[in-house]
Amino acid sequence: MTQAPRIALTFAVGAAGALVFQYAGLPLPFLLGPMLACLVAALLGMQLATWTPLTDTMRTILGVAVGTAITPAVMGRMGEMALSLALVPLFLLVCGVAGYPFLRRVAGFDAPTAFYSAMPGGLQDMLLFGEEAGGDPRAMSLLHATRILLIVTILPLILWLWWGIDLTAPPGAPAASLPVWEMALMAVAGIAGWRIAKRVGMFGASILGPLILAAILSLTGVITHRPPAEAIMAAQFFIGMVVGVKYTGITLAEVRRILTAGLGHAAILGVIAAIFAEIAVWFGLAPPLEAILAFAPGGQAEMAVLAIVAGADLAYIITHHVLRIVIVIVGAPLVFRFLR
Repeated sequence: MTQAPRIALTFAVGAAGALVFQYAGLPLPFLLGPMLACLVAALLGMQLATWTPLTDTMRTILGVAVGTAITPAVMGRMGEMALSLALVPLFLLVCGVAGYPFLRRVAGFDAPTAFYSAMPGGLQDMLLFGEEAGGDPRAMSLLHATRILLIVTILPLILWLWWGIDLTAPPGAPAASLPVWEMALMAVAGIAGWRIAKRVGMFGASILGPLILAAILSLTGVITHRPPAEAIMAAQFFIGMVVGVKYTGITLAEVRRILTAGLGHAAILGVIAAIFAEIAVWFGLAPPLEAILAFAPGGQAEMAVLAIVAGADLAYIITHHVLRIVIVIVGAPLVFRFLR
């Protein structure tokens, strides 16, 4: 099957999943619906595919949404976040100390694969570093995808069932209610920020570039709104599909070994995240919702979606995730080289 029909099939599967979740009143229908529908289709052997330029464009929407949440009032609170941010390096250390032995000794992966799969963040960079060190890129990709899949599936259910948060409501104001010129500036900030960040080699360019440019516009009072609900729902749809599509072509042997190991590793990280979130709450560093979303070891884009839809403190949560990814990307290769 050529690429275009595979992309069309993926869109159809994702749309069907979103409609089922929407009709059933399940949480995050435009994220979880496409994600789980594509996962099931991939496990059934369907040949799915996504178009990277389009999915990256959708990620810029989340970058702009986060950037517009950074206001002068938020900047004035940065000092309050210092103690909470100081927990992030310790959180990553505990994740590595617990995750690496599990993947190396229990699951039986080689050292580079186990080490770079145990790092909770920076998927593309971990795959690059791990492959250069002699690791298995397929196994690393599936292990990271499984971590994100489990966190992004279970966390909304906890928010929905435990805290009673409505995750089916529109994630913002409709486009018809926003100034056209502001939406045009948001589009410019998204595309220009992405291109500039990509040119200078910034990690996570499709999110962080738009985030920085939109934050500048927000802090100067040029933009005062978040991207419209329709744009954020579209971003959810494509990001959800990407997670499910990663399992395309998975074999039964990979399901038995890699998927099982990934589920075990994600469960370990989930417990560690819950402990650190509880520490942050106990010391009065953050409310429970913000704490659990800040330390949840999911993907940066997926956590941004959850924070937006749940109505949480977006700046607090994304600051923690950006710091987590920076530490992982900068520190992981240095630590691996030292251990070797």
